[in-house]
Amino acid sequence: MTDISTQPARPENAFRKGALSWINKASSWLEALGFAWLTPLLKMAAGESPREQLPILRQVLLIPLFGIVMFVLAWAALAPTVQTSLGAIPGPLQVAEQAQNLWADHVREREKATAFYQRQDERNAKLIADGKKDKVKHRTYTGKPTYIDQILTSLITVALGFIIATIIAVPLGIASGLSKTFNGAINPLIQIFKPVSPLAWLPIVTMIISATYVNPVDWLSKSLVTSAVTVTLCSLWPTLINTALGVASVDKELMNVGKVLQLPTYKTITKLVLPSSLPLIFTGLRLSLGVGWMVLIAAEMLAQNPGLGKFVWDEFQNGSSQSLAKIMVAVLTIGIVGFMLDRLMFALQRAFTFSANR
Repeated sequence: MTDISTQPARPENAFRKGALSWINKASSWLEALGFAWLTPLLKMAAGESPREQLPILRQVLLIPLFGIVMFVLAWAALAPTVQTSLGAIPGPLQVAEQAQNLWADHVREREKATAFYQRQDERNAKLIADGKKDKVKHRTYTGKPTYIDQILTSLITVALGFIIATIIAVPLGIASGLSKTFNGAINPLIQIFKPVSPLAWLPIVTMIISATYVNPVDWLSKSLVTSAVTVTLCSLWPTLINTALGVASVDKELMNVGKVLQLPTYKTITKLVLPSSLPLIFTGLRLSLGVGWMVLIAAEMLAQNPGLGKFVWDEFQNGSSQSLAKIMVAVLTIGIVGFMLDRLMFALQRAFTFSANR
């Protein structure tokens, strides 16, 4: 009689085990990116018991969806009861309609740009064929920026400001965490400047950029630099404070090992300090990015710099019957983009830090 335990595993069982192993490995990344609800669905698709996975699915997907649905229903019911100078507050359907219109405007503008460059290429090709190469000209399409263009502009601006803030805050935070003297010197400055509103920084930054950045390059306009520097001044503090806290919290015995081995300062920082303090550094980076995104919208509104903030202000000034719905589209966009940026930073935190619980 053949021993059942010695029989090779069935191909479908091996595939199921491999699929479940892959799903378990990917689950932490799905959670970090905001897709934790995919894990139970994938496990059920791989053959796991629905009885075990449905409670998890209810917790991570159905309950949040219920909250969103209740919010949308309350919004749809209450919005018509609030009257403004531009009419009733738009409901979800009106906002969705304006979102579609904004996307359609973007598509039409891109088609115009494509047609413009096509005509330019045909004209230049004809001039070259006629031996008039000296008359060939390459112009840039100067159509109005679309809603999608303004989202991209805001993302580029916040990325530039966040990078500058990180470059400044992380070294200062490391120095502050390693040296009590340095920490005592800059701590009063941190406490003074941390609460300053972006609306107070913006006029100062605008005047300084206008005086010092005299010959701006095409890809780095004054308005972009002004908004980015304002973001930097308001968003560097969470990273600086959390970096200093993380460095100061490094195990003293670990630091003593570095002294015994006579490690140079550079290696002490890169081999001992940074790996131990990365979780808190990334917490500071996540907070800084969130602060920077909020600050940017206010700065763009006040300075009328290109981006989502300017779009909101222009629609407010426009005062048409569709303006409120477009502003609400922008509000939802700002929230969704902010959530996506936070999830991206959380995923990077999981990639570069060792602790599983943060």
